[in-house]
Amino acid sequence: MTTIRDVAKRAGVSVATVSRYFNNGYVSEKTREKVEEAIEILAYQPSHIARSLNTKQTKAIGLIIPDIMNPFFPELARAVEDVAVANGYTLILCNSDEQGEKEKNYIETLSRKYVAGMILATSELEKKYYEQLNVPIVALDRPIGSGFPTVMTRNEEGAQLGTEYLIKQNARHIACLRGPEGLRPAEDRLKGFVKAISKTSVSITVVPCPFEFKESEKIVKNLLQKDETIDAIFACSDISAIGAIKAAHSLGIRIPDQVQIMGFDGISLGEMMNPSLATVAQNIYELGSRATEMLIKQIDGNTIDRLDEYVSPQLIIRESVKGASK
Repeated sequence: MTTIRDVAKRAGVSVATVSRYFNNGYVSEKTREKVEEAIEILAYQPSHIARSLNTKQTKAIGLIIPDIMNPFFPELARAVEDVAVANGYTLILCNSDEQGEKEKNYIETLSRKYVAGMILATSELEKKYYEQLNVPIVALDRPIGSGFPTVMTRNEEGAQLGTEYLIKQNARHIACLRGPEGLRPAEDRLKGFVKAISKTSVSITVVPCPFEFKESEKIVKNLLQKDETIDAIFACSDISAIGAIKAAHSLGIRIPDQVQIMGFDGISLGEMMNPSLATVAQNIYELGSRATEMLIKQIDGNTIDRLDEYVSPQLIIRESVKGASK
């Protein structure tokens, strides 16, 4: 295996000179040409790990997501990876399982590996913890506090849009699967739901519901068995909405004739459901792309124009609600 010493010997220079070349230190034009010729002849590939010991930074970006089982986050990770790779970075993906201690361990591990920066789609820790980190950070989907660059969907606007559609389709009692309490995207979506309902006579039932398929199915099944007047469900995530569809099927309830179901996220799985899931679709790819571009700007030492970037969602009408085109 070719080493840096072999390159130095071939070029007729010292190992220190070759090291300066790789770390962008001063090397004369004539010496640079000799080193580059030796690298080409020997097909030498520098060790990124060794270089990171000098620069205290690798060409790697860390992405921490809260739940890899939720299809929204792998789709988000794909966008982050595409932009990272296009800019010469490798992506390291970590799954925190919504656990603060696990998130902290990943952050500390990534820091020890000298990642160039991190994108956090989870925020289980206190703001002061993130503030003491000596690495560029971008919050994605879930803000971690003022002063940190953040990219997220206009969640309140999207929830209002989806709820208003159900109202226009003559829903009289809407159940809202509001998501986990205290989670910023879920809280904003609940605000949008309440805002849409506020000037109507529509009855509502609001229930906490994790962004998890099986638990959502159980909650909705119990809900529909207890109250037969519910004729629409607005779920604050597509995973919860898919659980709702399965619950309705198990009870013999026809969708959308007896119960309309609207989700939120726009994951690919929703389109493959039977009936296909109507949803307030986040622009998942744009969210991931913008967050990565923002992080790379920080890594390169460039100024970020806006700390907070918001992406508008889009209402997609499918078979799980009335009014869908046949």
